[in-house]
Amino acid sequence: MEEQNNSQNHSVTTKDSLFDGDLICFQHSAGYRFSVDSVLLAHFVAVRKDDRIVDIGTGCGIIMMILLYRWGHLISEITGLEIQQSLADLALKNLKVNGLEERGRVMIGDLKNILELIPAESSDTVVCNPPFYQFGSGRQNDNPEANLARHQCLASLDDILLASARVIRNKGSMYCIYPAEQIGRFIVFAGRYRLEVKRLQFIYGYPQQKDNDARLVLIHCSKNGGSGTKILPPFYVYREKNGAFSDEMHNFYKKNIELSL
Repeated sequence: MEEQNNSQNHSVTTKDSLFDGDLICFQHSAGYRFSVDSVLLAHFVAVRKDDRIVDIGTGCGIIMMILLYRWGHLISEITGLEIQQSLADLALKNLKVNGLEERGRVMIGDLKNILELIPAESSDTVVCNPPFYQFGSGRQNDNPEANLARHQCLASLDDILLASARVIRNKGSMYCIYPAEQIGRFIVFAGRYRLEVKRLQFIYGYPQQKDNDARLVLIHCSKNGGSGTKILPPFYVYREKNGAFSDEMHNFYKKNIELSL
């Protein structure tokens, strides 16, 4: 479902929906738009009672909204941190239109100064769908909002992991999705800040994929979590090349499903 609107920062927004229309998400049609990455990551997070969660680089707020929709009865508070004013405004609008503003809030600011915004070790969980491309690499986007969201222009992977470690309590968790080919770099950088990788799940396009290379990886880190990493079964987004979503992926878009934490 799509609707066009005028706004100060962008001329057109779309009105999209998830979970049979239960969740509304406004997005800038020409700016950064969420993809299956955000849906995968939100459903990878293990939410526990009274959790305080920070979503670094919240964008339009889609991960916050999915978490509150699925596990709002458990979440004490979720904060979305966003450096781009246009996206922060959109995230706040999305929380309000879905009636989620009581437990969800949006903060505008730079993650490099995160302790000026969020107290040290005050959060149980950090979730982040970071820019995948290092500065100067990957295909550049003509739209500044989309380009900043996809490329590490304003913050590096190291900056993101440091900010996460600063606000996570001891034994707290960080959840992230990242290119699978860069998992070695991620583990090395995470180790600098005592973020120990505890669970990995590699994401593939479809089972018959000829090159058999994972495209993405879901990562769960624990601050001072000790050694030992569990490799979860592979996850396929599609049933076949150019086909429909796999049953597992389709479940993530359903209104009512049984989710194990």
